[in-house]
Amino acid sequence: MGRPQEPQKPFFPFGNPFRMISSKGSQLSPKLVALLNAFEETLAGRMTKLNPINKGDVLSLSWMKLAMDSISETYNDVKSLITKLELPACDWDDKWIDVYLDISVKMLDICIAFNSELSRLSQGHLFLKFALHNLDSTSSQQFAKACSLFDGWRKHINTKNPRLNNCWTILDSLVESLDLPKVKNSAKGKLLMRAMYGVKVEIVFVYSVIAAVFSDSAERLVDLNVAETHLWAQAFKDLQSNVNGEIRNASSSGRSVVLKELEAVDATVKRLYPMVQTGVASDHLKVLQNSVTELQTVTEKFSTGLDLVAKEVDGFFDAVLSGRDALLSTLRGDGGKVEPKLAGNLGQIVR
Repeated sequence: MGRPQEPQKPFFPFGNPFRMISSKGSQLSPKLVALLNAFEETLAGRMTKLNPINKGDVLSLSWMKLAMDSISETYNDVKSLITKLELPACDWDDKWIDVYLDISVKMLDICIAFNSELSRLSQGHLFLKFALHNLDSTSSQQFAKACSLFDGWRKHINTKNPRLNNCWTILDSLVESLDLPKVKNSAKGKLLMRAMYGVKVEIVFVYSVIAAVFSDSAERLVDLNVAETHLWAQAFKDLQSNVNGEIRNASSSGRSVVLKELEAVDATVKRLYPMVQTGVASDHLKVLQNSVTELQTVTEKFSTGLDLVAKEVDGFFDAVLSGRDALLSTLRGDGGKVEPKLAGNLGQIVR
């Protein structure tokens, strides 16, 4: 681990988690240092992997899938670290429990909002599916139905999702909670708080980017400054600079901050719509057929991408929910099951 440096004044006034590790009375043993370094080096690798070679890829479902998978892996690493620390939940300080439970419920709330938006976008696929079905023939009646369905798709896609409104409020709350509670006389506890800081930073970043893309707005993107004492600090700095920078550049240049796959569908519909609306001459049928084929391709890619991201969001939701349930069950000492209000698949909760 490099020599601690005085961090620049952060955009948000977090504490310095490293200070907890080096405080008097609970120095880390070589074994704990090795565990911490392994966790932070793995986190650095994940952040490097999330940094797209092509900056434009961040506005894509493939990047969202990778990002959700990354925070799931980091979250599971924290759970694995708790096991390796041999720090049973019944020995946790009340403040640690409060932090864990508070973070988990906020993560669940945003997962529900994201899956709601993914479900809304998937529902729009039905308009295009039926429109394409009507384009199997060239009758004016079928063309009229296709135009009506295209109009319905545009109206549906441009409708705002009210469930996304609370995401930024929850994110602001998560940012405020990055200043973790002080831990006294427990080296393992301090290591745990430092690891939780890392996973929270990654989650806040990923959630912020996805919320910005879903909202088509860069105005409330979150910027975080992390102390250089973390082994993943530079990787995160590079990642945040590239991703947030690309989103802001797109917004400032007048481009929509929306998914590339959605833009591809929209552009194809715009090319196809005039032909369908006015009809085509026999010598232009090939152009129509090519446009229909292109719409089939981009629509299928969009639909498949939405399903894959929804699966990752659902998986993260389940991981957070199971971790929360395990902690509560241990604290109760009754082997209880998942809280009734949170039980069930995320997709079922959304629907």
